[in-house]
Amino acid sequence: MFTHVTVGANDVAASRQFYDAALGALGVAASAGPDPRGRYWWRTRLGAFAVGAPIDGEEACHANGGTIGFYAKDEAAVDAFHAAGVAHGGTAIEDPPGRRPNPFGDMYLAYLRDPSGNKICAVYRYG
Repeated sequence: MFTHVTVGANDVAASRQFYDAALGALGVAASAGPDPRGRYWWRTRLGAFAVGAPIDGEEACHANGGTIGFYAKDEAAVDAFHAAGVAHGGTAIEDPPGRRPNPFGDMYLAYLRDPSGNKICAVYRYG
């Protein structure tokens, strides 16, 4: 459904390091370098994710109530994402990584806040 998601960061270098580690744990290649606007991109065949300073020059802030979910191939990838994110400046939030019942089918997931406060998660869907 989505082609890409972009989030703002006040410390782009710290955010790049965080996402290289957290998304790398999910099998996503590290960002190659900034685009002409200073944003860093991580791409898969399914879509793209970017982080950079807001183009309008204002301070970055996170969306209250917003969450960005990243696909994980299995439970181990979710755990690796969580560990890598925490080790690279992220903050563990909500429950520890684990299985969650859901009306749409159980999932295994983990939530983090990135260095700029954006809420993200890695999700493995059973079956």
